[in-house]
Amino acid sequence: MRNEKTTEDIARAIRARVFEHTIRNNGGYLSQACSAAEQLAFLYNEALNLGPSTMPMVPPPFSGVPSAANTGYVTGAGYNGPFDAVHDRLFIAPAHYALVAYACLIEVGRMSPEGLEMFNKDGSSVEMIGAEHSPGMEVHNGTLGIGLSTAAGLAWGRKRLGHTGRVCVFMSDGEVQEGQTWEAVQAAAHHRIDNLWAIMDVNRQQCDGAMDDVMTVGDIATKFRDFGAAVAECDAHDLAAMRAAAATPHPGRPLIVLAHSRPTQGMESLMSRFPRLHYVRFRSEEERREMNEAIAAELGIPPVDLGEP
Repeated sequence: MRNEKTTEDIARAIRARVFEHTIRNNGGYLSQACSAAEQLAFLYNEALNLGPSTMPMVPPPFSGVPSAANTGYVTGAGYNGPFDAVHDRLFIAPAHYALVAYACLIEVGRMSPEGLEMFNKDGSSVEMIGAEHSPGMEVHNGTLGIGLSTAAGLAWGRKRLGHTGRVCVFMSDGEVQEGQTWEAVQAAAHHRIDNLWAIMDVNRQQCDGAMDDVMTVGDIATKFRDFGAAVAECDAHDLAAMRAAAATPHPGRPLIVLAHSRPTQGMESLMSRFPRLHYVRFRSEEERREMNEAIAAELGIPPVDLGEP
């Protein structure tokens, strides 16, 4: 399923939508939109074979956890299309990228803009930290590191069943600080799970600041190769390079695409907050107004109308 918009246009629109939401709500995941907009736009608009959404355009309220009394529980993965043998499956591993993922779903026509108005509201399925019932989410990945291993298990099962659809994981580089990530790669290589691939947002940032200030991870490309994966690297903001990286042959091995990104791409004014970029909440109304004007100019759009005199 392809959108009429270009992937480049979708990426720009993702940043603009996340920016508007952040300004209006005095807080949001701006740096994740900066670093990952092209990656998510590429996955939804080009790279993946996703069927039409099976979910309503306006996300339903959270129906409660699955139980004997709630047998109609569904995950948010239906926004990525049907579960069948031929279509791909997508896992969004870093649940804190949810705002950016929702913006992408809107831009590719899988969710109504009204859905974003429900963001982080009581009773809403449009969670701030994406849960398994949130749009576009298949499992709860609030604990970083479990996305790749869960996807590897699904990919192995699909391969044994003869499914032609692949399994893709969108990841963040903070996940390489989790041992489960390396166990998943090693297991996938051992079992020759080559219908599995991942694209990793390598922005060198995490919740507590720059990654190297929290835990140095070294040369992750070499580490992934040593654990048995095929590895390709690209500039996360160069779609031609990303297309080439994603097309890397990897028979008998999972593929990890390391997409090296900038956490202020398109919003250089955010450098005034560096390295505290994980979640941007404005420290004063003055800063909010200044950022509104400065970032809007960088994005080439009008400032958000805050109804001020």
